[in-house]
Amino acid sequence: MSDEVIWHCLRHNHCSFMAKIETGLFCRNPYNATGICNRSSCPFANSRYATIRDHDGIFYLYMKTAERAHLPNKLWERVKLPRNYEQAMEVIKKHLEHWPELLVHKIKQRLTKMTQYRIRMRRLQLKVREKIMTVPRRKTQRDLQRLEKAEKAAQLEKSIERELIERLRKGVYGGEIHNVPLKQFDTILDMEKDELAPEIEEEEEGEIEYVEGADIEMDEMEDMEDFEGFGGEDDDGDEDDGLDEPLTKMPKRSGFDIRSKIGRKSTKVITEVEQDENRNIRLRMQM
Repeated sequence: MSDEVIWHCLRHNHCSFMAKIETGLFCRNPYNATGICNRSSCPFANSRYATIRDHDGIFYLYMKTAERAHLPNKLWERVKLPRNYEQAMEVIKKHLEHWPELLVHKIKQRLTKMTQYRIRMRRLQLKVREKIMTVPRRKTQRDLQRLEKAEKAAQLEKSIERELIERLRKGVYGGEIHNVPLKQFDTILDMEKDELAPEIEEEEEGEIEYVEGADIEMDEMEDMEDFEGFGGEDDDGDEDDGLDEPLTKMPKRSGFDIRSKIGRKSTKVITEVEQDENRNIRLRMQM
């Protein structure tokens, strides 16, 4: 199909890339070199066509020839252009040496414009600008509601504080309320615990106590009964002599002798024994 027939169908029937606005007709096809919808700039109505495209900051020269029209997957030949503007111009001149001058001129103009907007993009990236972000409507409403609740709670706390201060000034609490810092309160508690601890320890320690004779246990009383006959009735010696003399068992007396001594004053020796810590025996004689 010839280029004229293709252009007639696209211009007068329908073209999905055509954009009609008040200023004119424009083309949205990415391979269009000028962006204008006309016969010389349409990439479909020209079997020999060239343009420049940008892929992630790298420019490529695209060329289409009639010899590859029957191969859609190999329709466009791509050549990478260097970053240097002058070197890129030399590459364009080399590959488009025998092409129409009008088309070559359009390609050079496109390369110039694309180089300029790439420089502006780099400058804008180096500048620090505020980033505009969209916020969901529900989130903004929720934040406003939380802010209102927080303000109401703060006003309520302030009113309670003012009321308490006013009561304190009027003497409702008796004027004996003192705000003690928490750290000082803890130190006082620790001091009280330290004061109570030694008293408990002292009670646990053993103390020496002196007990009266009445507190002696029954086992000790049985031992003391062995000393009742010590000394006898007719002993006239001292206490030291009694300690050296051996103990003798008193003979049993008859009932007559016991009855004859009824009414007389008893001359029985009462002996009390106390035991020291050094286990020395001391005798105290009581008549």
